[in-house]
Amino acid sequence: MPAFPTSTTVLDSILFRDAFGTPEMREVFSDFSLISRYAEVEIALARAEARCGVIPAEAAEHIAKRTDVAAFDFDLLRRETDIVGYPILPLVHQMTRQCGEAGRYVHWGATTQDIMDTAVVLQLRAGLDIIEADILALRGILADLSKRYRDTPMAGRTHLQQALPVTFGYKTAIYLAMFDRHAERLEQLKPRLLVGQFAGAAGTLASLGDKGFEVQQAFCEELGLGVPVSTWHVARDGFAEAVNFLALVTGSLGKIGLDIMIMASTEFAELYEPFVKGRGASSTMPQKRNPISSELMLAASKAVRQHAGLMLDAMVQDLERATGPWHAEWMAIPESFVLTAGALNQAKFALAGLVVDEKRMAGNLDISRGLIVAEAVMMGLAPEIGRQEAHDVVYDACRLANDNAMTLADALSADSRVTARIDRATIDRLTSPKNYLGLAPQMVDRVLAASKR
Repeated sequence: MPAFPTSTTVLDSILFRDAFGTPEMREVFSDFSLISRYAEVEIALARAEARCGVIPAEAAEHIAKRTDVAAFDFDLLRRETDIVGYPILPLVHQMTRQCGEAGRYVHWGATTQDIMDTAVVLQLRAGLDIIEADILALRGILADLSKRYRDTPMAGRTHLQQALPVTFGYKTAIYLAMFDRHAERLEQLKPRLLVGQFAGAAGTLASLGDKGFEVQQAFCEELGLGVPVSTWHVARDGFAEAVNFLALVTGSLGKIGLDIMIMASTEFAELYEPFVKGRGASSTMPQKRNPISSELMLAASKAVRQHAGLMLDAMVQDLERATGPWHAEWMAIPESFVLTAGALNQAKFALAGLVVDEKRMAGNLDISRGLIVAEAVMMGLAPEIGRQEAHDVVYDACRLANDNAMTLADALSADSRVTARIDRATIDRLTSPKNYLGLAPQMVDRVLAASKR
């Protein structure tokens, strides 16, 4: 009998796993990597305790040399974890057997949560390195788009209605500024998050006597992590901040994806995701070119948002060790990282090859026959006739243009209150959307300059 696929989630599905994640991030949070991190933390603890004279140096050396995760009996590890409820005691059983006489010093003075929390911190460090690189690459893509389309006029829209002209580079510069802030947030997050956890059964380091702080510092040094100022067994703000940071990142990606989907709709037709034969095809409508990457970005943002809420809920832990909220993190953290990596990967693909139809943007900008710049005309007339009268004159002209399918310029030219003060060339200039971009191009320049810093 052939072995059939058995995954039950999109994160591991042979069909969907590369739509919602990336191989690199899945590897960081794979079972084998997690178990390897547990062993890495136990080895670091033994080395730290040997440095501090708590256990023999020879024992620490043997623990480091003889521990072989690849040789573990993973089926036994699974069965014992089902019984115990946690994987560390089963892991210690196997490490102890591998290490012989030195095995009695494995896990000396530690508690299960010390090992598991610190292993997760190591995962988070690796995961954030991937996220950081993806954000940097995305910022480069957005900077290129902002430069290229700095002066490309298009309709700005509020409440899904044409409002005032903007440029496409202005739109992408807003995206870039969001990710510049995400990069800043990530740098600020690291010192708070990347700290070790070693505190013992109730967090007091009682089992190590006066060596507790010394071992804790040596342990963190072995792993390249910061030293916590206090035990954080039930102080979960660091992990909650990490997942809520990912929710901010994917929230921005969801916004970008939603913009692309709207602008790629048939009636807008201003943008398209990169063409790949068959991508976004419909099973029944050959003309379709669905914005697949944008859809996945939006879906990921919704899923990570749910996990961000779960992490906030999991902060409410009882007394010195939690009775359930801790377990919720085991679900939320890996899934959030994989989904965020997948969404960033989709964004890099969609934006790096984005097809921008400048002619269609210009055509859509002209669709209102100049009404989109009614404000410009009002402000242009105000010095001549006063703001309120200018408002009334332009309001009347807009109604005339709408009722008779005229251009705003023609409607204004039919009003003696206007022609008595300005000529047709001025009217044409005032009613050209390309002449009313405000400081949109200069805002692009400011974002690009800030992004370089």
